[in-house]
Amino acid sequence: MTRDAMLSALDDAPDWDVVIVGGGATGLGCAIDAASRGYRTLLLEQADLAKGTSSRSTKLVHGGVRYLRQGNVSLVLEALKERGRLLKNAPHLVHDLAFVVPNYSWWEGPFYGVGMKVYDLMAGRSGFGRSRHLSKDETLARLPTIEPDGLDGGVVYYDGQFDDARLAVNMAQTAVEQGGVVLTYVEVVGLLKDGIEVVGVRARDVETGDEREVRAKVVVNATGVWTDRVRRMDDADARPMVQASQGVHIVLDKAFLPGDHAIMVPKTDDGRVLFAIPWNDAVVVGTTDTPVETADLEPRPLADEIEFLLVHAARYLTRDPAPADVRSTFAGLRPLVADPDAEGGTAALSRDHTLHIADSGLVTITGGKWTTYRKMAEDTIDQAALLAGLDDRPSVTADLQIHGAHANAEVFGDLRAYGSDAPALQALIRTDDALAERLHPDRPVVAGQVVWAARHEMARTVEDVLARRTRELLLDARASIAMAPRVATILSEELGHDEDWEREQVTAYRALADGYLLADNAVRAS
Repeated sequence: MTRDAMLSALDDAPDWDVVIVGGGATGLGCAIDAASRGYRTLLLEQADLAKGTSSRSTKLVHGGVRYLRQGNVSLVLEALKERGRLLKNAPHLVHDLAFVVPNYSWWEGPFYGVGMKVYDLMAGRSGFGRSRHLSKDETLARLPTIEPDGLDGGVVYYDGQFDDARLAVNMAQTAVEQGGVVLTYVEVVGLLKDGIEVVGVRARDVETGDEREVRAKVVVNATGVWTDRVRRMDDADARPMVQASQGVHIVLDKAFLPGDHAIMVPKTDDGRVLFAIPWNDAVVVGTTDTPVETADLEPRPLADEIEFLLVHAARYLTRDPAPADVRSTFAGLRPLVADPDAEGGTAALSRDHTLHIADSGLVTITGGKWTTYRKMAEDTIDQAALLAGLDDRPSVTADLQIHGAHANAEVFGDLRAYGSDAPALQALIRTDDALAERLHPDRPVVAGQVVWAARHEMARTVEDVLARRTRELLLDARASIAMAPRVATILSEELGHDEDWEREQVTAYRALADGYLLADNAVRAS
């Protein structure tokens, strides 16, 4: 999967059955579904794979305990079924994780215990483990840094965890293996029309500035929080369909939550669920739910969002995190389907997906969540194929393994996220001692991973490598800044760039990564 190969395939095809706009979870899912049915499929993404919302999640594959509390049983059932499928189809990236709900009131144990039993029953054979009540001592044994004052016990239950950006990369590879074409840094700047009917897109290569017209039998808009931008290319008067909600996370050292159990707080001050989750060598704490008016490609956390997370983390941990303890902070924008009658802010809106077909034939899929991307894609391509008059072919993705699938990927150590690609990556690293060198003395990433990202995973920039092919920007933003010059040099050699390009890349990455860091006194927990 290289950009040159994808551009060559684009040049060779006069038209397409399905053109998908958007390279996040939903768009990539649609590309896999369409390509695996044998449809001529092209996906165009304006930036990198999962650059937007899809690389900034809480890293959970879950049914959604909060949705159960809201009474959205159908969404929870669907998500639990898809959770099981994702574990089966991408076992190198998805694994079960134990969550503990700490109880500080006498009624919380029975209340949340019953709720989790219902969750277990709904999961059925797709369950990741059975919930049960924990005594105070058992809770402290599993969560040694939980606040002990007033602790009555806890409830343990099981859900799933994954690496969102790595899954997106593997999904792109899967789509290509199924015959699809996936191109990053190609922005759709307009729609082609025959009368009122959408018959293709006008696309601009971000790297070269070249524009081209691409014809298709059906165009799928899978652009998340940018949904309305594409819809207005079709109809300038289209009413807003999506309301963006910002979710922020902070990343702390593993010492704040040692062990392999996560914390789930069922209800925070603003009514959200709060998680503290072990992830690689760190702990992710989140998230917030803040309505935003504009959808920026690089959203920034607000000071009060950071304070909210620090304050709530301090309530439940024996060691109170300070701004200086934050390794990184990241923000993502959720595409929630706008409902003028909804009350209670964006946290009260459902994450159900919505499929919309315009009079022009433009198919829009939005809403939903990472866990249900496959079902969203199946529904979308079912409708798109019918609309375009394509041959009726059923979806095969329920049992289609994602590129890299490996049942025992943990044997590959630090390279486990590469799954079945790990042996080839290890072989590459063995060809040159320099490729085994770490990019930072405190981080596990080696130079060979940068070469691999350029040759096999369509990485085009330093950010692509450090934010999404590896996760160093999120895991330790300051260390990732120190890695940037070496990454730029390796990429320059692989992609044929010069020293000016290297300097520009390092400058751009430092400016980006600075936004993931907190000044020591920027925010104070109270």
